[in-house]
Amino acid sequence: MLKGRVRGRFWSSKRVPSLPQGPLLEIEMEGGQRLIALDPLGCADGELVLVTTGSVAARFFDKVNASVDAVIVASLDEKG
Repeated sequence: MLKGRVRGRFWSSKRVPSLPQGPLLEIEMEGGQRLIALDPLGCADGELVLVTTGSVAARFFDKVNASVDAVIVASLDEKG
């Protein structure tokens, strides 16, 4: 799993049927690289998140052969 921060949102008016509905968020990883992840949790800009990738991300969705490579699986609480 990867830790990163939400930096932006993308909207898609056209999708393949196997892409689950949900926001597509741009995530900046700790090393500065960025990726796009499906967000089933409703995360906000600037939020610290945990992302799973690859085949684990695709298997996240029950009963669907999802076309997904990255999914946000947790919103992380930051130390105060």
